[in-house]
Amino acid sequence: GLGDSGHGWESVAEMFARQSSLQHIKWVLPHAPSSPVTANNGMKMPSWFDVFEFGNINAREDEEGMLKSMHAINQLITAEVDAGGAMTLLTGITNERRLAGLSVMSGWLPIRNTAKTMVSDHAKKLPIFWGHGTADPIVRFEKAQLSLEFLKKNMGLAVVEPDQVLSGGIEFHPYEGLPHSADEQELEDLQTFLKKVIPAQE
Repeated sequence: GLGDSGHGWESVAEMFARQSSLQHIKWVLPHAPSSPVTANNGMKMPSWFDVFEFGNINAREDEEGMLKSMHAINQLITAEVDAGGAMTLLTGITNERRLAGLSVMSGWLPIRNTAKTMVSDHAKKLPIFWGHGTADPIVRFEKAQLSLEFLKKNMGLAVVEPDQVLSGGIEFHPYEGLPHSADEQELEDLQTFLKKVIPAQE
């Protein structure tokens, strides 16, 4: 995500890798390139695309930067890549490869009208974990809700219960009072999801 690197999620990957049911997963945690971010007074920081303003659910989006990053992330994908929630969702639902699943944490569907024209045939069958804090000041909870509605109404993706996610759809988890971060409950829910979508081979 913005301002973070793959190193920021290393401890989570290491924690999950200690679980016997997740030891077969290769964790790929790429680093976004360092770029000027308009909303941060043009300061260079790790960013998959430019952010023009924080907290505004109708903010202008950097379509060119997002499509460029989507192409770069597609070059990396073999299973699951942590590339920030928005880029994970955009890349995953438009990817020509059938992925095991997506994990979206504090994300939204960017460039939604462009994404609608690029959505893959198997997006409806893609298991998606989506966790979002209700007190997120960076990617507001309302932005996630608008994205969910757009995905349902315009792309035919369903919001499903966790026990139905393997058939495809979005397993959405709101976390009361959580800001733009992950907490223990979200990580536990994510771990449960990963065990379902990438099970250990017997």
